[in-house]
Amino acid sequence: MKVLIVEDDLDIAEILAEALIDQHHVVDVARDGQTGLDFVESYDFDLIVLDVGLPKIDGLDLCQRLRREGHNTPVLMLTARNTLDDKVRGLDAGADDYMVKPFDLPELEARMRALVRRGSVTLPPVLEWGMLCLNPNTCQVTYGGQPIHLTPKEYGLLELFLRNGLRVFSRSALIERLWNFGEPPGEETVKMHVKSLRQKLKMVGAPEDMIETVYGLGYRLKQKQPSRMSESKAS
Repeated sequence: MKVLIVEDDLDIAEILAEALIDQHHVVDVARDGQTGLDFVESYDFDLIVLDVGLPKIDGLDLCQRLRREGHNTPVLMLTARNTLDDKVRGLDAGADDYMVKPFDLPELEARMRALVRRGSVTLPPVLEWGMLCLNPNTCQVTYGGQPIHLTPKEYGLLELFLRNGLRVFSRSALIERLWNFGEPPGEETVKMHVKSLRQKLKMVGAPEDMIETVYGLGYRLKQKQPSRMSESKAS
């Protein structure tokens, strides 16, 4: 999951970013509302964590502007303003959820997962592709019940493929989705991570081409083959 944190309190932003990175999320941080707007207009995010009291453009105005411009990314407002009127204003501005500082990290992470699931109603809590299983709540990956130990970038690649079915991702698109603004790698680095992920999948019995190369375009999950039982029923 790629998350944008728009927060002018550096301590809070760092604590939240570190916690999300530990959960294998990709995180960008904006220190004011204008920078947050620039990020959203330039990159795709799965979720925005938005403070209200921001320099340049405050959180309420930023949220309203995003909604007016057609941005549907889930927004979780995180603010010290805790009256009922404040919460109503935040939700009316277009926020999908509202949490008051100080906050509990596990609850915040759970609400974030719920918002992302809500934005994709067909997406199950556990992502499966044949015998491959990824649980975003625990960050555990298995194939045929066997655990697979992945690096954060390998995990991010696999989660992105699983969340998007047969969609093809170019190397540049993978860089945009899985690296933050301050650390874009070269395309050879992406190739290296895909190769490593393939090797780890192969070690537990997955097909070598489970992540296939679409030449000239990029990578995607290979279409699932029907099971022998399904084939026999069809015949």
